[in-house]
Amino acid sequence: MFERLTHFFANKAPKQAPLPAMDAKHALGTLLVRVAQIDRAYLFEEIEQIDRILAEWNDINPVEAAKMRAMCERLSESAGESEELADLIREHVDYAHRLEAAQAMWKVALADGITDQQEEALIDLIENHLSVESMDSEAARASAVIS
Repeated sequence: MFERLTHFFANKAPKQAPLPAMDAKHALGTLLVRVAQIDRAYLFEEIEQIDRILAEWNDINPVEAAKMRAMCERLSESAGESEELADLIREHVDYAHRLEAAQAMWKVALADGITDQQEEALIDLIENHLSVESMDSEAARASAVIS
């Protein structure tokens, strides 16, 4: 019996699913997570906003969106630089959708009511690598504030 208890507690940690190959949709989710986490305050409002964006963009239900976000959180820890992820999106997504991605970044940054310099700097870097024009970037931010 003691062996069974020892075995139970030794094997308590569940096995995690393997990480998916990085594609544009996971790159976007990973960047959204990084925008939310850069200020070291990963708040419920930001998580909720990420889930809504992922559900809408991927046509999935809220539970699937939360699972995708959790996967993107894991990917964020092991994925390359944010610039590389933005470049991947730029290579596979048309300009109109890259502009929507920029707006989504601003929605996440603004979700908690506080936008700091780190969030702004990261979004500026991402927008630069997405090749979003500065005028369109300003419109994306304004649109995110209104939404």
